[in-house]
Amino acid sequence: MSHTSHTAHASRASRTSHRTRRPALLAATCVTAVGLGLGLAAAVPVAAAGQSGSGSEAGSGSGTTGRQYDAKEVRHFLKGFYGNHGPSAWEREHLVTEELKEKAAQTPEYDLLLCAQNTPKAIDIGPVTTAQSAGVGWAPVTTHWGKGQDTQVFTAYVGLDASKPMKLMDISCEAPNG
Repeated sequence: MSHTSHTAHASRASRTSHRTRRPALLAATCVTAVGLGLGLAAAVPVAAAGQSGSGSEAGSGSGTTGRQYDAKEVRHFLKGFYGNHGPSAWEREHLVTEELKEKAAQTPEYDLLLCAQNTPKAIDIGPVTTAQSAGVGWAPVTTHWGKGQDTQVFTAYVGLDASKPMKLMDISCEAPNG
């Protein structure tokens, strides 16, 4: 009788073990996927989807202590954000401060993030300047609209506080130094 009881117990243990391996395999797969995502996020200093923050959280600057993003990281962010033709809907939702989103919403006939009404043919990011004490970095953004000299330049501002996700925090549609 103990043999039958032992066999029944072993059978249950086998089923339980088999059942618990599936969630464990699923959990391991999820952890691997998250790990890959975090690896990509570490390569690009931007927020992961789902993290929200206001402009003050995105590094308005004053009083930040600790690591700050440098000019190379800001340039990388802006090149990724603007790409060749402007920010995507995802970038507009996740990589822009709430304050700038509200400001952009006040100009529905005008794309404030591009300082334009249309999609440019190409976009270049100029040299980045950082004001570590103010916690802000900025760069001229040049939009190209056609062949030749048909361009427009505006300034994009980014918070430097590296304890928070990097986000576009403001736009000046006037060319730098002018």
